[in-house]
Formats: sequence, structure tokens, C-alpha cells
Amino acid sequence: MAYNNEKLGAFIVPTGIGASIGGYAGDASSFARKFSQISRLIVNPNVVNAGCFSGITPNMLYVEGYSLDRFFKGEINLVPSENNKIGIIYDKAIPQDVLNIHINTQNAVKTVYGIDVIEHVITEEPVDVEFFITKEGISTGGIKNISTIEKSAEKLLNNGCEAIAIVCMFEEPENDNENYCNGLGVDPVGGVEAIISHCISKKFKVPCAHSPAFKDYQIYPQIVNPKSASEYITPTFLPCILLGLSQSPKISKDFTKGINIKNLDFLVMPYNSLGSIPVFESVKRGIKVYAVRENKTELNVTKEKLFLNENIIEVKTYEEVLNLINSGALSSL
Repeated sequence: MAYNNEKLGAFIVPTGIGASIGGYAGDASSFARKFSQISRLIVNPNVVNAGCFSGITPNMLYVEGYSLDRFFKGEINLVPSENNKIGIIYDKAIPQDVLNIHINTQNAVKTVYGIDVIEHVITEEPVDVEFFITKEGISTGGIKNISTIEKSAEKLLNNGCEAIAIVCMFEEPENDNENYCNGLGVDPVGGVEAIISHCISKKFKVPCAHSPAFKDYQIYPQIVNPKSASEYITPTFLPCILLGLSQSPKISKDFTKGINIKNLDFLVMPYNSLGSIPVFESVKRGIKVYAVRENKTELNVTKEKLFLNENIIEVKTYEEVLNLINSGALSSL
């Protein structure tokens, strides 16, 4: 099943479900980077996004959730790409001083990393984003004016952009979110960010990712949990999505090109968040699914709940998964 004689895996941590590893700010990156040393690795943005940092490596494929689901269903191929032409959409509601910081940031990323940001546009109308955490502890929200993002995306794509970065204005949370900065609970904005990127991916079939903007861009002066730290030392989270989008694979329905679900060797998931298309499709296709017990979420969807005891391999740690994959590779020699 290997792609170009290289093992292919997927390492997913769903967004907005309070994963103990990967539910904060790039805190799953160090684990994913180890997997990318032994295989080409598909990751969702939540795994490697870390504010002004990114855990992305050249051997990773950065794929947003809607496109990820389509890949697992066998509806699209992923065509590896480098230095994509990126367009950025800024919400009209972003104040000028906040916007200036983001424009300085995009220019800095472009200068330092050579990222090909070819244009940015401002939406014709405010996007009006709402976000909240449900009583079940899940991050979600809504977008009142998604059409204004769609108009901007269409303009950028017509001007030659191949990937879309979106920055919407978010109102400050009503409290200081002490749980999150202490490495507990759920990222309050992660769920609605996923909704925004899903909408644009579904309509335009291109790589995209979202970064929130806040009016208060002062650096947080208190010590926070290391898992959350990267989001508290930067006024903008734009760098990580630009770095990821730069090497996002192209979306293709030409099944003679790129990577197909048939090439996938394994999928790694938190152990109690298994109720998703990637898991169901992998089980159906006989692809190994590793459920990692050290990564817990606010969900309670285990292999027992899904009656998939024989098809999902439950392990204690990510290190154990690495050992199993390595031992399998050695035994096949």
C-alpha cells in the first residue's frame, strides 16, 4: 500500500474536543514529528498549528478536515505540492491596528520562509463569528455571513491563488479561560474555526485553514501550561497556517495522480474519539487503526462503543504505536 515505496500514515487529533494531547497549541507536534520520520504523514491542521510556531515537517501533508473526510471516502486524491500560492482573507470587522499586525506578520513569514503569499483581501462585510462550548464540553459556534468569505475566496482563486488562509474577528471570551491556559478543558474557538474551513473547502475544493484575530494583542505576562504556551506569546496565530498551507497537497479527482486512500498504511487517533469518517472508512478498508489511550478527549466514543473490538488496535502510548509500526516494517524485510 506504500506510496512511492514509502509508508503512508495519518495522524489525526480532532479539533475542539479537549484532547489531552493536541487539544491546545501544537502540543501534538512532537509526537507527529516522530511519525513523520518513519512515514509520509497526513495531519489535520490541529495537530501542528502552534500560533507563531508550526510542527510541520517536509514529510507531512497538511489537510483540512472536510478534504480529509473526502480522501478517506476515496472521493479525492491528494497530490503533494510545495510552495503553494496563498491568498489571505481578512474579516472587515478587524480593527486597523490589529489588521496592521497581521499584515506585518504575513510579510515577515513571506520574507523569512519564502512563503508565496501573493495577495490579501478584506471581506466586503463583517463575517460575524460566534463561538461557545456546549454543556458536553465540545467547542462549536456559527458564522452569520459565510457568503462574504466565499466572495473573497472566489476573487483570490480567480487571481491565481492555490490555497486560502482566513482570518476572522473573534470577540474576547467572557472569562480569561484559565482552564485552557492551565492545560485543561477545551479550546473555545477550535470548533468554529473548523466549521469555517469546512465551508470553504467544500465549496472551492482547495486547501484552506483559519486563524482567529482578537482586539487584545498584548503578550500574556503570566506563566501558563507548556501545552498552551505558544498561543500566549504572540499577537497573531497566522504564521502556523501559512507554513502549513504552503505545503498542503492539491485536491484532485484525477485518480492517476498523487495519493489515494488505497495507499494508506495506518491511522492514529485518540482512543475515545473514534466516531468519525476516517475511522469508519479505515476499518471498512482493512487499514490499521491505532487508538492511543494516553490521549483522552471530552468524547466517549471507544472501540467498545462502536463494536469494533477486533478491527481497532488499542495501545497505551504513541511510542508504543511507533514501535509496532517499526517492528512490522522490520518483519516484512
